[in-house]
Amino acid sequence: MVQQVTKGIKITVKTNFEGTFRKDTGSRFAFSYHINIENQSKDSVQLTSRFWTIKDSLSPTEIVQGEGVIGKKPVLKPGESHNYQSGCLLNSPFGAMSGHYNMISFNSTRKFKVRIPVFKLSAPFALN
Repeated sequence: MVQQVTKGIKITVKTNFEGTFRKDTGSRFAFSYHINIENQSKDSVQLTSRFWTIKDSLSPTEIVQGEGVIGKKPVLKPGESHNYQSGCLLNSPFGAMSGHYNMISFNSTRKFKVRIPVFKLSAPFALN
């Protein structure tokens, strides 16, 4: 588990290896990640978009960006949290993800970025 607080928004990430499967000419490694976004600030905020950097030890770095998270743009009042789960496929048993959420404060209409800490993706069978 990793955690990061940016401007009063706490991000907690837990990962899990889901398994290996064959695709085309090689193996693919499936990982899930569970994210909790907690508003520890005094302002109501809304998550508007996301930006991910996905690193795979056998592939070029991939950038993923888009609106909201899993089809939602959650609004968080002070003290509230939003949880969601998603996943990614890698060509190797090792990788990492990091990124940021773009958010807006309702009190000041200020847009800001909330850092998502680097989290490792590793298949347990591949660890020494």
